[in-house]
Amino acid sequence: MRTGASYLAALSDGREIMIDGKLVEDVTRHPAFAGVCRTIAGLYDFIASHPDEMTFTSPSSGKPVSLAHIIPRSREDLARRRHALTRIAEHTFGLLGRSPEHVAGFIAGFASAPELFARQGARFGENIRRFHQKIRDEHLYVTYVIIPPQVDRSKTAHEQAESHIPAGVFKETSEGLIIRGAQMLGTASAISDYLFLSCIQPLKPGDENYAISLAVPMNAPGLRLYPRRPYAMGATSVFDYPLSTRFDESDALVVFRDVLVPWDHVFVDRNVALTRAQWFETPAHILGNTQAQIRLVTKLKFLAGLARKISSTNGVDSIPSVTWDLGEIASLASLVEGMVLAAESTAVTNANGVVHPNPRFLYGVMGLQAQIYPRMIHLLRELVGGGVLQVPSSVAEFANPDAAADLRRYVQSPGVSADERVKLFKLAWEMIGSEFGGRHQQYEMFYSGAPFVAKTYSFRNYDFTESLGLVQSCLSGYDMNSKCVSSE
Repeated sequence: MRTGASYLAALSDGREIMIDGKLVEDVTRHPAFAGVCRTIAGLYDFIASHPDEMTFTSPSSGKPVSLAHIIPRSREDLARRRHALTRIAEHTFGLLGRSPEHVAGFIAGFASAPELFARQGARFGENIRRFHQKIRDEHLYVTYVIIPPQVDRSKTAHEQAESHIPAGVFKETSEGLIIRGAQMLGTASAISDYLFLSCIQPLKPGDENYAISLAVPMNAPGLRLYPRRPYAMGATSVFDYPLSTRFDESDALVVFRDVLVPWDHVFVDRNVALTRAQWFETPAHILGNTQAQIRLVTKLKFLAGLARKISSTNGVDSIPSVTWDLGEIASLASLVEGMVLAAESTAVTNANGVVHPNPRFLYGVMGLQAQIYPRMIHLLRELVGGGVLQVPSSVAEFANPDAAADLRRYVQSPGVSADERVKLFKLAWEMIGSEFGGRHQQYEMFYSGAPFVAKTYSFRNYDFTESLGLVQSCLSGYDMNSKCVSSE
């Protein structure tokens, strides 16, 4: 198994990441990324130290590999996968949306249907199968960019005012494809091993150069990342910024400055139909998004625990209005968890013998994600009140005896010291009021794209036949000549 130390060592590979107008020399030491790098390293060590519950045997190497890469063939496989993904999410409190197991699910789904990619030629099907084997057996961390930059969303890729605004094929060579343009949103790409490039937005005839699916190592010549402002850079201590310092996975615009992608890392080559089909004619979209919902369950549990602890600390958890808010929080968290379990318990077996969660329930809860998460945050805000605004500016106040005396007298609760109360409320502020918290609300609201996109998935995967049958059964039970019983 890969260790945290070997993961960190692999990141020193010459990748190009631009922060404040300068290239990052060492991603593992830069203040923007050092904390989250060590968090991911801890995940690798955690998986390696719990092989019985976190791994399965690789069919090619015979060695233990992460269950994130499994192609499920039974409900038991799904249950084992869910348990492992839950344990990983608990390790990060559900705060890493693009940890190593996320894109792993998509790649496993692709690799379960190599014949789809082989529609363009046998080598493309073999390419995706080999890539899945490589990242599985070498325990590699893959992230993705699958949305074009927001330049003019009224036009598709080839209709933009300039060519190669979205990333696409600039030139074909005997060695592979040369990619030029940009793509968003490279969440955690700065700290991953490989980048998967494709497009999930609908394309149309004329967009062929942008209808691709391929993988590149993060240190590929010409590949450059421009991350948003990293929140960890402004953090002064873990006590004051307990989440920003450890879980800011970063998001970045990814620019391809004529990047050569060898043919063996190309899975779809300028084919609009296949670029769309890879997501929805394989279980990739379902497996990848199931991981995301498993992670969200843990994140909502974390918010629920935070709300309950704050209410208890303030001594208001027995007030009816507070219990109502806590009850709504519990209902929302239970809804997501229940739908994940429902999708698994009514799993579907496809033509290739892959067992995947039922999309009816998976997309049903995804359709509400953009409403559930902001509502949870709103309720937590109500329960926190002004408490998050009366905490001291930093932990340094506790090092000043004169200041510490005031804090320990006036910032406390029954049975809870000032140190512990401040610690709790700074954690709450990170989730509801900091840049880190604001980014997380934006992330969950637009996880599947614009909220209407997730609702469209739910519409397409809900079987309205039964519902329409019930309505028709009711309509068939009476007509214009039907009489009320009382009039007979």
